[in-house]
Amino acid sequence: MALTLAIGFLVDDAIVFLENTVRLIESGQNPLEASINSARQITFTIIAMTVSLAVVFLPLVMVTGIIGRIFREFSVTIIVAIFASGIVSITLTPMMCSRTLSGVRGHGNQTWMERSVGRLFKTITTSYGRSLYFFLHHRWISALTWLACLGLTLWVFELLPKTFIPPGDSGFIRGVILGPEGISPARIREIQHQVDNVLRRNPAVNETFTLSGFSKGLSSNQMLALAFLKGPNVRPPIQVVVGQLIRELSQIPGIIPLVRPDPVLQISTGATKNSQGQYAFTVSGVDAKQVYQAAQAMIAKCRQFDGFQSVSSDYFANTPTLGIKLNELQFQSYGLSNMDIEKLLKNAYSQNYTYLIKTPVDQYQVIVEAEDSQRSDPNNLNQLYYKSSGSQSTVPNRTVTEPRASAGMLSVNHLNQFPAVTLFFNLKPNVSTGDATSFIERAAAETLPPTIRGQLQGEAKTFNETFAQLGVLVFVAVFVMYVILGILYESWLHPITVLSSLPVATVGGLLTLLLFGSELSLYSYIGMFMLIGIVKKNGIMMVDFAVEQRRAGKTPVEAVHEASIERFRPIIMTTLAALMGAIPIALAFGADGASRRPLGLILVGGLVVSQLITLYVTPALYLYMESLQEKLNGWYDKLRTRQHKKREFATAQ
Repeated sequence: MALTLAIGFLVDDAIVFLENTVRLIESGQNPLEASINSARQITFTIIAMTVSLAVVFLPLVMVTGIIGRIFREFSVTIIVAIFASGIVSITLTPMMCSRTLSGVRGHGNQTWMERSVGRLFKTITTSYGRSLYFFLHHRWISALTWLACLGLTLWVFELLPKTFIPPGDSGFIRGVILGPEGISPARIREIQHQVDNVLRRNPAVNETFTLSGFSKGLSSNQMLALAFLKGPNVRPPIQVVVGQLIRELSQIPGIIPLVRPDPVLQISTGATKNSQGQYAFTVSGVDAKQVYQAAQAMIAKCRQFDGFQSVSSDYFANTPTLGIKLNELQFQSYGLSNMDIEKLLKNAYSQNYTYLIKTPVDQYQVIVEAEDSQRSDPNNLNQLYYKSSGSQSTVPNRTVTEPRASAGMLSVNHLNQFPAVTLFFNLKPNVSTGDATSFIERAAAETLPPTIRGQLQGEAKTFNETFAQLGVLVFVAVFVMYVILGILYESWLHPITVLSSLPVATVGGLLTLLLFGSELSLYSYIGMFMLIGIVKKNGIMMVDFAVEQRRAGKTPVEAVHEASIERFRPIIMTTLAALMGAIPIALAFGADGASRRPLGLILVGGLVVSQLITLYVTPALYLYMESLQEKLNGWYDKLRTRQHKKREFATAQ
């Protein structure tokens, strides 16, 4: 992904140098002279563009946690490519321009394509120059536009649904089937065959796998169901297939199907690994009874949210159990102990491995247990006998024990050594993770007492932590860019002019996501980082040329107008190059392209909108900054003059 995106903007530095060299050749210079003069004019601009773009991705390299593990390779690849592009643009590109460009570029020796494009560019540039004069003399319009873009950015950001990583279409469906509590192995085996038949009947399913009786990660009333789908070109989308399977599985009596598409990039930790749902919320506390009551209230509250496709938990409190009450005086009178009773029950019911018989060609395990027909009813306990110590008589089990049937806990789960209940939930299609986690947190604040702790687990917890961290990363990236540009320009006002294009670009990307019904995901944030780095290049090219014109003695309006006109062609060229590099991702080309589509959309929309607005907003803001700097310089000169007069007066005294 980094290499694909880098294609679009690595050519920017070379485009800027080449365009400036061609412009000098068109003014009458020969290629060698034009290349040398262009290097003198453009090298600083290229260095500023390269360094400021690279530092955008520096926070992603330094960050720890899951974001660092996911995007460290991406960021390092981008940064190295950017620096390599900058080095090539100030070394190899000037040499090639001096050797390969023709000396005279008049109208007579141009191709029809050059003449046609040249006329078009000249017409557009002339129209832009005239309209720019209007906005420079009515710069309050640009200021209001910038403020409107900033406000719209904040509003659309809050409006957009947020998710961690789009599930995509992995072609793999995972499900947990809940059966009745206390279900027998024979009955769950029957359900397993029914579930497998339902999965195989679906025309979109290629292969299936079901598993029951596996204790690790699953309770005794649960079974695992996996479906491997056919290619995406011969079946409906994976969300449609999941809906079909849920409807068909729900017709099997006595089960609750919890089926979901397996994400392409899955962040599974602890509570959600091989569990009933992709997202989890854990309720824990000191008092187990209070924890269970709070968990039941949370489950009831969560089922009021329409965005949940399924809500379940690991709390099973109605599992049939059979307790054994011991008649201590009675079994002690027969010379029996607790160990004798445990040994008898173990041999009868627990498939007790006792011995290994070895032969020359094979070996056999000796397993002692009662027959199935003799251990299917609680009354079968009365058919067990003990051998009394010191005599050959047998003691019936019913004389020393009393079976008692009851309903109890299937398992007692803990979190950090405290009793806990974990709630699992899957989302319906087009429901964002942000809406679900916000509802969960509000429900916990309203439902849970102060002595009970509730916290998100697994991917939901990672989602909250990641998005809180990404907001800080964006701020750090902008601040580092401001510092770098301040050092390069030796000014603390001109970097603000360059960075003023960021809200304009961001609002374009966010509005594009809103228009196409896309979510603000982790990929969207990466697109926002790239958009910040690409768009500010336009501001650097404008401001750098305007500063040179100011040093030549021109007024601020003349300097920024000429800078905008002279840099109009490279700005258009670099923007189109970056746009073409992002279009394949925006069109969702490639395997699971739909997951990465928000990245392409935010780049395409941001570049288009920023191109239309920044060309007018940045020059106007430059004039505001110049006016502010002149006032500050005047105030500073007056202060120095006053201090100088005071020193002269003190010396005269």
